[in-house]
Amino acid sequence: MNKQALIKVHERIQPYIHKTPVLTSELINEICDCKVFFKCENFQKMGAFKMRGATNAILSLTEVQRNKGVVTHSSGNFAQALSLAAKKIGVKAFIVMPKNAPQVKKNAVKTYEGNIIECESNPIAREEMAEKVRIEKGTTFIHPSNDDDVIFGQGTSAIELLEDYPQLDYIFTPVGGGGLIAGTVLAAKYFSEKCKVVGGEPVEADDAYRSLQSGKIEFNESTNTIADGLRTFLGDRNFPIIKEGVDKIIRVEEEEIISAMKLIWERMKIIIEPSSAVAFAALLKNKEDYKNKNVGIIISGGNVDVTNLPF
Repeated sequence: MNKQALIKVHERIQPYIHKTPVLTSELINEICDCKVFFKCENFQKMGAFKMRGATNAILSLTEVQRNKGVVTHSSGNFAQALSLAAKKIGVKAFIVMPKNAPQVKKNAVKTYEGNIIECESNPIAREEMAEKVRIEKGTTFIHPSNDDDVIFGQGTSAIELLEDYPQLDYIFTPVGGGGLIAGTVLAAKYFSEKCKVVGGEPVEADDAYRSLQSGKIEFNESTNTIADGLRTFLGDRNFPIIKEGVDKIIRVEEEEIISAMKLIWERMKIIIEPSSAVAFAALLKNKEDYKNKNVGIIISGGNVDVTNLPF
């Protein structure tokens, strides 16, 4: 992967995505003692950055592959992203979702004409069902985060941010499956001479933090975090990029996530989901390390159940 290839990815997906706005707040700058630039992927189509990677993955398929359709397993944003991207490009999407996935998310997938196949609520069942669909229907499997084309697509959010604000010293992102932070590392590498990438991760699902320490992919025994989008783990495609390019990962407690989320709702007047608040919570927790710096934060999504807010 090089700069020209990333530019091509960005150009390819542009007709299918929004160029999301960057918002700032004087009050938040004062609280953080630095200049903060929020890249608002909560305003992306289907409400999350994952539209970028899903679109690029489908557009990277051959015509034969597109005609047979795609399959993924996801209980959340990638399920919606792949369904909508497939609908826009004219491809059939099969989405393996756990039976206990929130009804609001299943409804969203149906709205985007994704074909839901239910499975038991554990990672092995998801993978087995997706593989069954792939074999039976001849579809192409697209992983939500551990797929090169998905990673490159997710990186376009940071490319846009750096094009608008080339003076950034840091970009913070939440860390779940690793697609967003890996894509952001590539964007920072090729589109900035000095920008470093920092991850935010819940203490209750800190597999990436431990993976960087041990040098191999670690897993979570439990994932008891409000940041439901970050309960997944890294993969062999994104971990080497993360290992080489991430400056550090900062772990945050549940109450820190909630208070960061509340602060953005109250002060920025925008809807963000708990997973999005994790990156901001990481900055708030370690703000003395970023004093007087220019800090970008990727607000990863805004798909939140407004009937069940944590504050």
